[in-house]
Amino acid sequence: MQTQASKRQFLRTAGIAAVAAIIAPRLAGASPAEVAAEIKKLYGDKKMESGRIKLDVPQIAENGLVVPINVEVESPMTSADFVKSVHVYAEKNPLPAVVSYKFTPEAGKAAASTRMRLAETQDIVVVAEMSNGQIFSTRAEVKVTIGGCGG
Repeated sequence: MQTQASKRQFLRTAGIAAVAAIIAPRLAGASPAEVAAEIKKLYGDKKMESGRIKLDVPQIAENGLVVPINVEVESPMTSADFVKSVHVYAEKNPLPAVVSYKFTPEAGKAAASTRMRLAETQDIVVVAEMSNGQIFSTRAEVKVTIGGCGG
């Protein structure tokens, strides 16, 4: 009887440990270096310029589960000059790439809105690629409060 209980306890403990080993890496947040590596995968060593991107995020997010984000890139959106893509990254999220948008001149305006989850205070990084190959980037910090009590 004692042997049966010991085997069950061992199997239960081993199962929990296996699940924890699989889940734990996903719970860890990314780092600014990982975000930089993701951006480098897309654009190599191309020069990033500032300007043209308007990033609207709250300075303080009372609820990290639904943080609104609005991105707009200044562009005439003609066939000769338009925004090809916009990528949004969160520096401390388990998966740093939050969302990517593709645009064509027919869009008329390079703007998008969404909501994202943020577990803690972190920088949001936005990168926009233009049709002529120029790359623009901006960032903003979002402070996530815990239960509205600061954080």
